[in-house]
Amino acid sequence: MSNRDALAVSFLNGTDWANAKRGPLAGDASNRRYERLIHPDTGETAVLMDAPPEKGEDVRPFVRIAQHLSGIGLSAPRILAQDAENGFLLIEDLGDALFARVVQTEPELETTLYEAAIDVLLKLHTADLPKLDPYGPEVMTDLAALAYSKYRTGIFGDAEGESGFRTAFRELCLEHEPAKPVLIQRDYHAENLLWLPDRAGAARVGLLDFQDAMLGHPAYDLVSLLQDARRDVHPDLEDEMINCYLAGSGANSDEFRAAYAVLGTQRNLRILGVFARLGREYGKPHYVDLIPRVWNLLMRDLDHPALEPVADLLRNTLPSPTPSNLERLKST
Repeated sequence: MSNRDALAVSFLNGTDWANAKRGPLAGDASNRRYERLIHPDTGETAVLMDAPPEKGEDVRPFVRIAQHLSGIGLSAPRILAQDAENGFLLIEDLGDALFARVVQTEPELETTLYEAAIDVLLKLHTADLPKLDPYGPEVMTDLAALAYSKYRTGIFGDAEGESGFRTAFRELCLEHEPAKPVLIQRDYHAENLLWLPDRAGAARVGLLDFQDAMLGHPAYDLVSLLQDARRDVHPDLEDEMINCYLAGSGANSDEFRAAYAVLGTQRNLRILGVFARLGREYGKPHYVDLIPRVWNLLMRDLDHPALEPVADLLRNTLPSPTPSNLERLKST
């Protein structure tokens, strides 16, 4: 038994789930690991999160944001037990009905699901804010520059163009800072959202992977949802859902859509870098296979007039994801 396994057993022994049957659940791109537990007496289920502190994980932000989201009537998992020092949480099991899976089996529900996801954002964006760090121009620029330090460098071996990009993009982010920041979950997409049709209103959407929440622009999680790195969202549905958000929020359409394009560019640049790093440095080549979709989304965002200050620079200095370039990113 490994040290983490022994610690997990010790943690569970202090709960009502000591003798539960344990089975693995699909993880994410982090160092966190998940298991589903089945209670031996009641048959109820729960989820064990194993987040090793020695690998940089910290369960406390998850607990704090989960409690905030639940407190405003959204469906974050209830915290059943916690051991922050050793990096374990026992949380409510919200099931397996991820939006991505539901849409595959019941495509007629796609619009309903995405409308429900918009309802969550509208509710979240009118709620009081917890104290969080800002997702501001400096942070956004640093993360977008991963497209140079990890993606371009992984292919060409240099980060040519990064300095000029940083200067221009920081100014662009400053121009589109929100008048009223909101809580942004930052990974708000179809593989982190669960369909809970037995609940009502915005609570019909189960929320996951929100521990990295910050304060940012209301368009950010909408971009995350509609410019999904893992599944195709038809442009017509994307436009319909933007209009749905605009109708519910009363935001100015031109200003919001310009910020949406800037944030889409920022997010997609960051993802190019993250996926390249996962392929080259962490031996996870399946993330590299997602890069062409992200690239296509980026090219669409760059067509918006708001991106004029950086569009040509990005097109001229970032290599397109050709098969040979993608193979370079899979080579460790």
